Formats: sequence, structure tokens, C-alpha cells
Amino acid sequence: MKRIRYSYMFLFVLIIALFGYQSIYASDNSPIRIGATVSSEGQYKEPSMMIKNSFLLWQHEVNNKGGLLGRKVELVLYDDKSQKKLVKKLYRKLIEEDKVDYVFSPYGTPLTLVASEVSEQNKLLMLACAASGEIIWERGFKYVFGVYALANRYFIGLLDIMARKGLNTVSLIYNESSPFNVDVAEGAKNWAKKFNINVVHEKKYNNGEKDLGVIVSELKAANAQRLILSAYSPDCYRLLHFLKQNNYRPQVLGMTIAPIHPDFAKNSGGMSDRVFGPSQWEPNERIPFPGTQKFVAAFKRFTGKIPSYHAGSAYAACQLYEEAIHKTGSLDNEKNRDYIAALDTVTVIGRFKVDPSGKQVGHNPIIIQWQKGKKEIVWPSKMQTARPLL
Repeated sequence: MKRIRYSYMFLFVLIIALFGYQSIYASDNSPIRIGATVSSEGQYKEPSMMIKNSFLLWQHEVNNKGGLLGRKVELVLYDDKSQKKLVKKLYRKLIEEDKVDYVFSPYGTPLTLVASEVSEQNKLLMLACAASGEIIWERGFKYVFGVYALANRYFIGLLDIMARKGLNTVSLIYNESSPFNVDVAEGAKNWAKKFNINVVHEKKYNNGEKDLGVIVSELKAANAQRLILSAYSPDCYRLLHFLKQNNYRPQVLGMTIAPIHPDFAKNSGGMSDRVFGPSQWEPNERIPFPGTQKFVAAFKRFTGKIPSYHAGSAYAACQLYEEAIHKTGSLDNEKNRDYIAALDTVTVIGRFKVDPSGKQVGHNPIIIQWQKGKKEIVWPSKMQTARPLL
């Protein structure tokens, strides 16, 4: 009788083990889900489409290699329409309903501030692949890591170029409604002081359509010859429009975001020549980082377009998740959070290293300038494809 009971018990344990194994096996074959919102319309559309294309390229590549941990990767992407109110709702949906394993940030500091509040509340890892405002990492959050160089370093290169040419004044315009634009402007002021360059005009505004025309008229009357604008792409194009309308062109003109896009010359109304802009990375053979040229070629094949730094940064963030999951052999958020927090590596856009707050400290921006319809790297000198024109 005892032998029979033991046989039944052994059979019962075997059945449980088999069903348990099958359950785990089935679970292990479910896709790894990574979520984000992108802006298919609104003021962030141009960079967001670059980001989305890089996400999709990486998904295609990694799944063609068999996925991660033997599982396919599934991206869950929603359109936030460049609106903060949608971001909060959609990141809650990604985490609570779609049950994503990790998230990427949306584009821009304002949207990332909202999205990271949701991910942090859920202790879910977020790679901020498209935001650089310092305020993101001043809240004591533990699960959000930056990929971009910080906004306050964007114009170091341009100010260095100006100082070397003996130019000692600059005018500064910025949209104060965005923490990113404020950080860029504050950084430009601080670095200008270090380079012994005086900020002779500082113009804040909130509404580009209403305010920029007036500001341009004031600067023209003051004969301001060195000008930096910190704003998102729509206001960059508005500034160029008002400069053209006023038949006014400063000797030095630098602006954020818009100049790095491959279509900038086409969209600038004939005003692109000699415009400077800060970039996190460029698709150029002078960029020395491993995998850069392979990524550029793959992006061109996949999209028919040349990638901007927004595309490069998004792809770098994908690389970081891929490395963390591969090295830890796990989807555990805590393990991969700790791995990324301690990581010092090189992606397609350059070095990745964060400080204890999650702020990016390993990567630095470069400066590009449009010359005769072509985007050139003009700073730093070791990556230079052309000398800066002033």
C-alpha cells in the first residue's frame, strides 16, 4: 500500500512539475514589451519621427537575430500628439494595461517630465533617449536615466569658436515656457562668462508667433551681430522667416534642434547658410564610435532617410536595453536598473555614463554648421569636417 501511495505522490509531483514547466515555458515565449509615446503631430513631430524609425529599425534587427532571451521584442508605441495631457494617460496605459517590461521617454523635456512621473511611481525603468533638461534628474528619481548630454552644455562649442575669433558679445533669445530651453539659455550665459563673452541682449518670450517678430525688429535696431536662439523647431523656422522679412542677418546665428535635421536647408526658406546648431551626434565618417556607420547604412535602407541625432540617440537607448537584458539574463527591473546605473560603455552616439542621479555625464555635444547646403561638423576640431564660417 505504501508503495502505491508513493507512486501516486510521485505521479502527482511529476504532473505539477510538468504543468509548471509548461506554464513557465509558455510565459518565456511571450514577447518582451517595451513602450513609449511618439509625436506624430504637433511641435515635436520632426524629431519624433526620427526616434520612432530608430525604434522600429532596432526591433526589426533584434528580432531577426532571435530576439532577447529567446523571445521576440514587441514595441508598443502611441501617438501623444506633442501634448502633456495625453502623455500621462498613455504611459499609464502602457504600464497598467499593456504591461510593458520597460519604457523609453517621449521626445522633449516637458513630455518626459510627465512620463517619468508615471514610470517612477511604478518603479519601471525608463531610458530618456530624447530629453536633456536638468530638472528631470533633480527630483530624486531612481528609475530614469539620460542618454543626451545635458542642455546646459549645448553651446559650449559655438562660444569657444566665437572666443577664438575674438568676438566678445552675444544676444540670447529663448522660449521660457520650456525647462529645456531655459536650461540651454542658462548654460549659454554661464559659458559665455567663462569665455569672457558679454550677453548684451537677453530676450525671453512665450509665444513665437506673436513675439519673435517684435524681438527681431528690436535686435536689428540694436545691430546685434551674434545671436543664439533656444527653442523648438517651429520657432527656429519662425525666427529665420522674420530675419528674412527684416533683411537682417547676424554675423553669427546659432539655434537648437532645427539645424540638425537633414531637411533643414530645404525648410529654411533659403536662410540655412552659416547657421550653427548643437548636435548630440552626426551621421558622418569622422564620428569614431563603434557601429555608427553600420547604423547609418541600416537606417538609410530601412527608412530611405539620413538619421539625425534624435535617431542615433534612440538607437543607442535600444542598444543599452539590449546589453542590460543580455548581461543580466533577466527582465528584472531592479537588476537592469543597477546594471545601467553602473555602466560605462560606448554606443553609436558615443560614451554612456550616468551619475548617481541618472544624469548623463559621459557624452558631450558637438557643433554643426550649414555651409553651401551641406551640414558640416565644425567643433570639436578632432571631428571637424569643415572650418567654421563667420
